[in-house]
Amino acid sequence: MMTRLTCAVALMAAMSAPAVAENLIFAPDEDARFDWAGYEAFAASHRLEGERLSIFGPWRGQDRALFENVLAYFRAATGVEAVYASSENYEQQIVIDTQAGSPPDIAILPQPGLIRELAARGFLSPLGAETAGWLRENYAAGESWVGLGSATGPDGITALYALPYRSDLKSLVWYVPDNFADAGYVVPETMEDLKSLTERIAAEGASPWCIGLGSGGATGWPATDWVEEMVLRTQPVEVYDRWVTNALRFDDPAIVAAIEDFGWFARDHAFVDGGATAVATTDFRDSAAGLFAVPPKCYLMHQASFIASFFPEGVELGRDADFFYFPPYADTDLGRPVLGSGTLATITRDGRAARAFIDWLKTPIAHELWMAQTGFLTGFKGANPGAYANETLRRQGEILLNATTFRFDGSDLMPGWIGTGAFWTGMIDYVGGKPAAEVARAIQAEWDNGE
Repeated sequence: MMTRLTCAVALMAAMSAPAVAENLIFAPDEDARFDWAGYEAFAASHRLEGERLSIFGPWRGQDRALFENVLAYFRAATGVEAVYASSENYEQQIVIDTQAGSPPDIAILPQPGLIRELAARGFLSPLGAETAGWLRENYAAGESWVGLGSATGPDGITALYALPYRSDLKSLVWYVPDNFADAGYVVPETMEDLKSLTERIAAEGASPWCIGLGSGGATGWPATDWVEEMVLRTQPVEVYDRWVTNALRFDDPAIVAAIEDFGWFARDHAFVDGGATAVATTDFRDSAAGLFAVPPKCYLMHQASFIASFFPEGVELGRDADFFYFPPYADTDLGRPVLGSGTLATITRDGRAARAFIDWLKTPIAHELWMAQTGFLTGFKGANPGAYANETLRRQGEILLNATTFRFDGSDLMPGWIGTGAFWTGMIDYVGGKPAAEVARAIQAEWDNGE
């Protein structure tokens, strides 16, 4: 006997182009990982045949194909003719389109600063108090996400304008389990333990860390992640929020201390493969190779979840390489902060189909369908962790779910000439030997002078 869901999917497959039907890659009668009952309820309450929906976002290549697989189910559930598009220069394109009065219905963007700019100019529609309440209730560290997606509109009222969808995780330390086992090391639970392990490895004649800040024209950005992590682990989150908006000066003692905390790891010749002088000149993509050398050139590397893409061919995550949460200090009461990034959905042209798409992102299956593919993490507590395609993604998702605070990459929240300019170059100066206070004063001077 066919359920209403199966009937709806079959009907839409018959009415739609063959390519759409082929994109329904998971069947309700074959895969129990997904919330098919929730999907059926969504389909029953959101029938919008004949409506059109244009979605503009950052995903291209493989990511576009993965998102299209999810979007196919939205089409099948609603009858909406939903079309996705992207652009290599999507940040500039969305500004051009909104200013010209020809925006998409939905814009999915990874830059909270750009979202706030669009909201302030009246180019976005508020998502409503109900959606803000839903976000607080259903996301880990929900209040953090409400703050991230909120902006002040042209009317001077602050409201929620953006709903998170896909997240990325930065608060990770990578290691090789066999190397740890051979040396008798254990995964540290606190920052104090991590520093003790660093000192032990160095005392035993090895280099604890592989750290590379090289990244072509973006050289320096990995150091900004370190500093942001240290601010979140040494100061109340309000300090972080004030810092990234310049309400707290860059040369404030709290920020200088966080830079020096990064320097404790990166500026000690005994702590870094190649010595401290190699930190600025080593490409971050190449630094991972030290973990897998025989004997190992290093035992630890702090880097985001995407770094696994640069591991040597044949490395199996969970066996040949693993990770642990970049830990907090035991002597502070700051919870389990997580640093990351992500994409947020906004309404750039209001309408029934656009509101239906926002409702779609509130369903577990909208997350589970991408979780079951690859490259997707979510802090949505209603999504089934068992839907993740592998154990590595599931454990990374667990770190997000256990976060007491989530904060977006600080350099992405700052004005471009600071976050992707003076901050990057300042960190290169710092690892090159300049005092933290001097570097911080120089960055603040750039902020004071403006773009």
